[in-house]
Amino acid sequence: MTTTQDPDYRFTLANERTFLAWLRTSLALDAAAVAVSLVPAFGPPGAKVVLGVVIAALGIVVAAGAMWRWNRVQQAMTRAQDLPRTWMPLLLGIGLALVGAAIAVLVLLTP
Repeated sequence: MTTTQDPDYRFTLANERTFLAWLRTSLALDAAAVAVSLVPAFGPPGAKVVLGVVIAALGIVVAAGAMWRWNRVQQAMTRAQDLPRTWMPLLLGIGLALVGAAIAVLVLLTP
């Protein structure tokens, strides 16, 4: 049987701050997607559209993952369980590395 308890408010507030940090990251990705769409054409036709969509999709995944993570951590704290591991830094790191590599290639291909 799992018991529930109210977690220390400081941990709840820390969980919320982490959630908000992930949301800021998501918002920055959304802004980057808009910025890419406004850059003059570079690389092959449609490259900036694909890149903008990929960056926006990464922003969506980060926002959804932030909500999921916040909820899982809150439940674990309420049940006095170990905090769940997160895949968000790995996903974001790989995603941004791939986006950076794509931008570098596109810039090199632009005459």
